[in-house]
Amino acid sequence: MKLLFYVQSLLGIGHLQRAARLARACQAHGLEVHMLMGGEGSALVDFGAARRIALPPLTSADARFTTLLDRHGRPLDAALEAERRDRVLAALEQVRPALLLIESYPFGRRRLRFELEPLIEAAHAMIPRPLVVASVRDVLQVRSPERQAESAERFRRDFDHLLVHGDAEFLPLSASFPVALLPPERVHHTGYVGAALTPSDDPEAVGEVLVSAGGGAVGAELLATALAARPLTRLATRRWRLLCGPRLEAARRHVLEREAPAGVIVEDLRADFAPRLAVAALSISQAGYNTVLDLLAAGCPAVLVPFQGEDQTEQRLRAEALAARGRAVLLGEDALTPLALAAAIEQALTLPPTRLPLKLDGAEQSARLLRRWAEEAGHGG
Repeated sequence: MKLLFYVQSLLGIGHLQRAARLARACQAHGLEVHMLMGGEGSALVDFGAARRIALPPLTSADARFTTLLDRHGRPLDAALEAERRDRVLAALEQVRPALLLIESYPFGRRRLRFELEPLIEAAHAMIPRPLVVASVRDVLQVRSPERQAESAERFRRDFDHLLVHGDAEFLPLSASFPVALLPPERVHHTGYVGAALTPSDDPEAVGEVLVSAGGGAVGAELLATALAARPLTRLATRRWRLLCGPRLEAARRHVLEREAPAGVIVEDLRADFAPRLAVAALSISQAGYNTVLDLLAAGCPAVLVPFQGEDQTEQRLRAEALAARGRAVLLGEDALTPLALAAAIEQALTLPPTRLPLKLDGAEQSARLLRRWAEEAGHGG
């Protein structure tokens, strides 16, 4: 039974990490997974035995996601749109899946409609027709009522199911989208797509401060401010580890390396990030989906500085939910200064240990649902 999974990462790497966990769980449930991908890859992401079908890569020029760039930094043009569209349709015809899983759309990735609408139309014309399923994280970017109504209409028309990778009792989709616009029988909260965590056995990891900014495309200011805040905190004599995501500008990284004093390590984002969190004294980070899941599993004190550039609301909503439950201290990006961050660090160190009873088996539950739906639709074997 084949699954064709469309994923387009435009700015960070969080989408890829979540998609990889889903892909591996689907493989464990007997699905043959084909990843249809058109973004930059990452050595930190493991898709298991899934077959990778590469599209010409695209990235976003900024957090507005309105201007997309090719591998040479040139704006997406009609010729590249046509090339990608042809490759997407060829992949569908070659794989002939039982399930077509599309990440974000129709609630995001609007700029990619030039290839997604033909893909969905072609899937609907296939015999037998694959089930078309949307996959979204726990929180959606808040849009205008008109945009939300348009997304809902497209979903009702074109999609069989929606997988919401969050816990409805903690942060339901209704916090960021008017779910009354959607058929309730097609909306499924799976739980968070987390991963098992084993604490690091590296003695250097114990008691250090981890500062991270996801993929790094929009986190340079947080890393620089943390470096300036270090001498203002009670943790000034601890080892601080600044993790530079793969998309941090090289010039900004060089500044960090040049200014880092003894006791501060500036290095690439590590594959063992989550295990190190489990033994860290403190985490300072943004509030991306995967980072928050790693924090919840690790249980260490945390300061969250959610990315809010270009009117982004997703990370803020997630950070507010954790702060309201005493799990982290929230510092707004617009209030980020060394002194304010130092104060937030002091506050975080006084938080009582808190474990939130969240559902973290979203990958497993998603895989079960996908296989069950395919079987019920007659796609056995």
